[in-house]
Amino acid sequence: MALFASAACAQQQPSSANQPQTTTAQGSAQKQSNTADQDKTGSNTNTPADSTSGTSKDRLFYTLPNFLTLENSGQVPPLTTKQKFGVVARGSFDYVEIPWYGFLAGLSQAENSEPGYGQGAQGYGKRYGAAAADGTIENFMTGAILPSLLKEDPRFYQSSSGGFLHRTGYAVSRIFVTRTDRGTEEFNFSEIFGSAISASISTYSYHPHADKTLANTASVWGTQIGYDTIVIVVKEFWPDIRRMIGHKRPDETATP
Repeated sequence: MALFASAACAQQQPSSANQPQTTTAQGSAQKQSNTADQDKTGSNTNTPADSTSGTSKDRLFYTLPNFLTLENSGQVPPLTTKQKFGVVARGSFDYVEIPWYGFLAGLSQAENSEPGYGQGAQGYGKRYGAAAADGTIENFMTGAILPSLLKEDPRFYQSSSGGFLHRTGYAVSRIFVTRTDRGTEEFNFSEIFGSAISASISTYSYHPHADKTLANTASVWGTQIGYDTIVIVVKEFWPDIRRMIGHKRPDETATP
């Protein structure tokens, strides 16, 4: 881009003493055009982000969807309701979720959690369905439904500044504080109440009858908040881990 700017300036040198004002205006316009091009191509080059949707194409450990995390994003426009539902659906029904829920169901069966499901293939199938439903319902509640109703931004803006404790504290705080679509900050109603609603729906609908208690609902709610907290801390440090591993993603190495 600098070469284009230099060439443009050289072409705009006055050919005669009778045209200084015209040449200066043309050079100024060319400089502004080049600056605008640099702003368009130079911003957000460190983030595998989709500039058309304001979301990310990144994956945690190159597998798990991380589409609502933005790195070095600066100012980005708010997501529309359609975009919020679209990105949550893209992550919730990603192909990686199939073996992931299978792993969670196997772990649950090995521990014989919620024994009302039983054992064997039938028990495993019920656990698999419950794990998939739990994850999908919470994803939509915390990332699409409530954020759309409350005008909250479901994205996580990775910090990358400060020490380990500072960044960890920042990540944990995002469970309780979030951006609004106006760009201000407020209590994260979508996360706290969205996870509570999803815990209530799952507990009192398709989980075993013996587990349909207020105490179990509160336990599931707390587990979901704890899990989301761990995940968001991992999201904060994932770019550092990625650089440490030394892999370069195609999005990051591509030149404009």
